[in-house]
Amino acid sequence: MSGGLRRESRLLTIEGGEGAGKSTVLRALRDALVADGLEVVSTREPGGTPLAERIRGLLLDPSHEPAAPETELLLMFAARAQHVREVVLPALDRGAWVVSDRFTDSSYAYQGHARGLDQGFIAELERRVVGIEPGLTLLLDLGVAHGRERTRGRDLLGGAGPDRIERERDDFFERVRAGFLARARAHPDRVEVIDASPAAEAVAAATVAALARYRAGLR
Repeated sequence: MSGGLRRESRLLTIEGGEGAGKSTVLRALRDALVADGLEVVSTREPGGTPLAERIRGLLLDPSHEPAAPETELLLMFAARAQHVREVVLPALDRGAWVVSDRFTDSSYAYQGHARGLDQGFIAELERRVVGIEPGLTLLLDLGVAHGRERTRGRDLLGGAGPDRIERERDDFFERVRAGFLARARAHPDRVEVIDASPAAEAVAAATVAALARYRAGLR
């Protein structure tokens, strides 16, 4: 237990700023677990259920009116509450592993550190609405300028244009990065920082190695 939260050893989360390569890492972790014959549920936040995905659209669609920071935070937790109860907990209860692209640490970094909302309020929402924390969080750390280059290249290749949060200025993302690193310092027992600046294959290999070390420690 940490801060009233139940730690779930089979819940793995991937965190990091824009362009850090979370999707590639998620696939690598999923494949490593499946190769060992384990059931794996891969998911994302905000989203993961039909209702939570609709909330994701409200949050990220740049055509909508800008959300106040408090509105953004509460919508994130509304989506997370649905995700945890409909996807994460049922999977854990039946013995599956869950690998999630983002979880509650993102709210501390984006809405807390970058938007300036009270960390204590976020912690209270986490305790009352989520109730669990990951056994292992892999933080993909990447400089903001490097992340911008990667997302720009993705857009040029025909990917979706930047969403509402991706359109924020660099100083916002510097605060996000600082927020994630602060979380890592505060929770060294579950957050492992991975240098995300090398090629995607090297980063994925580093995260798979981190997962192997973590699983060895569970035995």
